[in-house]
Amino acid sequence: MTCWSAEDAAGSAERQAHRPARRAAVLGHPIGHSKSPALHRAAYASLGFDCGYEAIDLTEQAVDGFIAGIRDPGAPDWAGLSVTMPLKAALVPHMDEVSDLVGRLGVLNTVVVSRDAGGRVRLSGHNTDVAGIVGALRHAGAPETARAVVLGAGGTAAAAVAALAQLGAVSVTICLRAPEKAAALAGLAAGFGLPCEVLPLEAAAGCLEAADVVVSTLPPRAADPLAGELELEDARVVPDRGGKVLLDVAYDPWPSRIAAAWQAQGGTIVAGIEMLIYQAVVQVRLFSGPLFHDAAAATNVMCDAVGVPRR
Repeated sequence: MTCWSAEDAAGSAERQAHRPARRAAVLGHPIGHSKSPALHRAAYASLGFDCGYEAIDLTEQAVDGFIAGIRDPGAPDWAGLSVTMPLKAALVPHMDEVSDLVGRLGVLNTVVVSRDAGGRVRLSGHNTDVAGIVGALRHAGAPETARAVVLGAGGTAAAAVAALAQLGAVSVTICLRAPEKAAALAGLAAGFGLPCEVLPLEAAAGCLEAADVVVSTLPPRAADPLAGELELEDARVVPDRGGKVLLDVAYDPWPSRIAAAWQAQGGTIVAGIEMLIYQAVVQVRLFSGPLFHDAAAATNVMCDAVGVPRR
């Protein structure tokens, strides 16, 4: 993990001489758990993309200074940034342009850094989380026309709603601690033509009974109380979750308690690392440009880097 400073962002001639030609990083707080450096470095090596990649611990309060450093004429030649919590919304106002998807979701997880004809740095925001969720659920065999449940209400929950719409879900129930804060998510679902119900997190166990697909966007261990309710169900009568899929975007520890309970009841579980790999493939394509030529090969190299079976 690298802790950011203004000097680090701007760089110096001496330090840049020992760095790869380009630079990329994952930003977030905390960030020490991130698998993104292993994924990106493996993909870059396979592509021959001369770019470093590191983890930078960055708080929301430090975003302004960090972006100013990247825009500094003396800064390293950045290729792009991966963005995780709590910065997915905080970076949007700093972009020179955003994709249509970012415009709809209000959050990004990817920043492509380029220079215009005058040498000025330009930042474009993208969201590859949607592609990551779609890829992970499809690989797990998630049913089409599914009744879906999303646990949580942050930026990843917004991406989950968009992904479920792409997959053809027939409805989505959003369960969160403060249902009054779900207006934006409900509006997003409506915009995709996806019937939506909002319920308190305490009601989630009952919703899971009828769910074909569940996406938990809760922080690690935050779903443990819900898992406890599922385990109590298992003690009374074992529900049949055969063919039903749960994606837990948290991947440490794995299996999470809720994933273990779901699997014990016959359901299919998908770790967040799968989503991370699929979204990282799109990031690598955006960062490396014409060097990128084989998505399947890049996916398998990244799987190898984190010990996940090849696709």
